[in-house]
Amino acid sequence: MNAGITLSQLIFPWVKLSNIAIGNLPVHRIELDSRKVMQGDTFIALIGHCIDARKFIPNAIYAGATIVLAQSNFMMHGKINYFSGIPIIYIKRLNICLSELAGRLYHNKSNILIGITGTNGKTTISQLIAQWLGLLGKRAAVMGTIGNGFLNDLKEVNNTTSNAIDIQRTLSTLEKHGTEYTALELSSHGLVQGRVRSLKFAIGIFSNLSHDHLDYHSSMQEYKEAKFSLFVEHDCQLAVINADDKSGADWLIKLPNALAVSLSSKSILTPNSIFAKLIQYFEDGIKVSFSGKYGNGELLVPLIGRFNAENILLAFSSLLMLGFDKQKLLESAPKLLPIIGRMELFKAKGNPKIIVDYAHTPDGLKQALLALRVHYSGKLWLIFGCSGERDKSKRSMMAKVAEKYADKIILTDDNPRSESPDSIITDILKGLEYPLAVHIEHNRYKAISFALNFASKEDIIFLAGKGHETHQVFKNSKIYYSDRESARKLLGIK
Repeated sequence: MNAGITLSQLIFPWVKLSNIAIGNLPVHRIELDSRKVMQGDTFIALIGHCIDARKFIPNAIYAGATIVLAQSNFMMHGKINYFSGIPIIYIKRLNICLSELAGRLYHNKSNILIGITGTNGKTTISQLIAQWLGLLGKRAAVMGTIGNGFLNDLKEVNNTTSNAIDIQRTLSTLEKHGTEYTALELSSHGLVQGRVRSLKFAIGIFSNLSHDHLDYHSSMQEYKEAKFSLFVEHDCQLAVINADDKSGADWLIKLPNALAVSLSSKSILTPNSIFAKLIQYFEDGIKVSFSGKYGNGELLVPLIGRFNAENILLAFSSLLMLGFDKQKLLESAPKLLPIIGRMELFKAKGNPKIIVDYAHTPDGLKQALLALRVHYSGKLWLIFGCSGERDKSKRSMMAKVAEKYADKIILTDDNPRSESPDSIITDILKGLEYPLAVHIEHNRYKAISFALNFASKEDIIFLAGKGHETHQVFKNSKIYYSDRESARKLLGIK
């Protein structure tokens, strides 16, 4: 159990408690989900984007909560009510100060934090950094889409950026296990909702910005500002920015001390930069020859695609900025491993190659398909779908990308959730000029089998959308399913 602090120590100066007895109540554990509350917990009741957790205060108290902190308006701020003898303290903007509150209870003093934001590439960059640090003898962890923890022991999570309490609690636990560095994926939701508001980032990395999450943000401008907030509204000491991205190029003007990273010297207008002079593509990897602030060199890595050249250069540049030796980084680069479910290659003699990736945005899909064109010469088969209860405007856009860059298209289910799988497919078809040319198979396993039966051994079958995921979510069920396992089974890989 956490050593704990008093309630007064937790919520001062937001609320100054005059009642000494209440102020001295012990706080050992705080919890946002009333279903996870245990005896002696402090329940935090926030007004969420979809759910007002204050209506679950009775549930939390029945489960054993001994204190409740509830988000309020200005009129209720500082007031105390009681339910079954349990104090409920109302605090304005509790969602914004929650990160600092959690940090007071769950300490994180020596863990050096690296924040990565952007639409695509966050997982790859964070895991490359953690791998690289490990090769250099450092104890490193990640927090993001695939999971939280050390790379050989990731704990599954529901969101790219966890809630403010879980982030602080996880960082504290990682530090107790000897973590020296943690690379965190920072979603736009996590940034604007204050989930990492009180964290101190040694460095922040921006990968790219493209159409996504407009079911949450009202416009692309709002989405862009959410990402930019890492560098101007959070405690972020150093910045590494992708200069090839239009938003990144704009931000470099506002962030004069940031390190600009580019795959071309044409995008670089500052000496504070690292850029690629030449990129060579091989069937199982890439070589990036670079120049700039830290001199010249060559990065040879077992990754596929131009966008991974971008990812590796961003990760490399960040570690250089943090003071790591360039030569040691270059020597260890070939030992880096591909990220699971991120342009992951599966092959068996006499069969088409299968690539599994998490691409689920129009730009992510485009970049992945373009990357495969560079590495392989056969026909490109694309199997994809779109998630239910997510940004519907992406569906027709992804269809247009698929039709332009793939040779064969098979539409299938992703995570339909409560939406009808047929209606999702219909939305995708609206973006196609030749909808009758596509094959529709709702079952992902059967869709892959269909492609293998008709593709030649020189072809590539690209499975987009699910990547590392091991479940499919339907209206009334969540079933076990993995594109990676399906690829192995159908190719006969043990």
